[in-house]
Order: sequence, then C-alpha cells, then structure tokens
Amino acid sequence: MKVLELSPRLRICLKRGGLEKKFSKQKKLFENNPFHPSLKTELLEPKNLRFWSFRIDRKYRAIFIFRDKNTAEIIDINNHYQ
Repeated sequence: MKVLELSPRLRICLKRGGLEKKFSKQKKLFENNPFHPSLKTELLEPKNLRFWSFRIDRKYRAIFIFRDKNTAEIIDINNHYQ
C-alpha cells in the first residue's frame, strides 16, 4: 500500500503532538497491511462517505481515504476522544 505524502499542516500537527515516531511506526505497519490488528483500522460513520481511520496511539487516529486499490491518502490526524 502506498501512502501519499502528508500535507504540511499534518506534518506540523505530528510535530506539535510529539507523534512523529509513533506515526512513522504505524505508517510502516499500514503500508505492509492496512488491516493489521494493532492499527484497529475502521470504517467511520456515515459509512457511505468511505472515510477510514487507523490508530497512531491510544489517543490519536489518522483519518484516511483509499484513492485506489493500492493508494491511501491521510487527510487528518485527530484526537479520538474529542
């Protein structure tokens, strides 16, 4: 699975949150298997919008879309509990 380059806004978000190392690790897992159990990948509601998320850590999740069968784009990183 290819993950498109993060936007500058998302890179800043990772840096401010101290999530760069955690994100890098989870991204590698995602690239090898988007549905690896530790990622807890899930289709978000409403399901017809086709937004997915995977876990960066217990608090933060990466929101993404599948561009095609082999490409994903991360569109947001957010606090899972807000």
